[in-house]
Amino acid sequence: MQAFRLHTGRVLPMRRSNVDTDQLIPVRFLKRLTRTGYADGLFAAWREDPDFELNRPEYAGASVLVAGPEFGTGSSREHAVWALLDSGFRAVISSRFADIFRGNSLKNGLLTIQLDQGTVEALWRRAEEFPAEAVTIDLEALEVRAGDLRVGFELDPYHRMRLLEGLDEVDATLRHEAAVSAYEAGRPAWMPTVAAV
Repeated sequence: MQAFRLHTGRVLPMRRSNVDTDQLIPVRFLKRLTRTGYADGLFAAWREDPDFELNRPEYAGASVLVAGPEFGTGSSREHAVWALLDSGFRAVISSRFADIFRGNSLKNGLLTIQLDQGTVEALWRRAEEFPAEAVTIDLEALEVRAGDLRVGFELDPYHRMRLLEGLDEVDATLRHEAAVSAYEAGRPAWMPTVAAV
């Protein structure tokens, strides 16, 4: 998983609420066994509209999606997160996420930042007025900066540590491999084990 410490990128303002994972990536794109190759499916139905935010040239290359409330509702499909990552997004900001989507995002290296709706709207206005302006997300300082706007955000220490160090859940567990091996070596042979046979 790619580490996330400090990211500076342009904003894609998406003034939509209740964006569900079927809108993020329709089910017909979920045919791969890998975690990559989903960019073509991101917002596939909406991308047929030339006025859709992602089609507008002033937002080409944006890497921070600022969305309305209730982003990522509807299902537990991780493909929605993979499609966002494949499309170059490193962070999504919203006033409220579906819990499963947020969990999937943080497990896969996509930083989700929950800010109050007033700050989300301030970011939308800045991105619409100054589409070339970059926003900086500082995960070490837990801060979002855009022009004269500086706002802190919260993230639980475990997910923050994993993102800062670029560790997925397996990597985070393997950091304790010596302790796991020592524990397994001390267990009676008749008990179940995680050791390779």
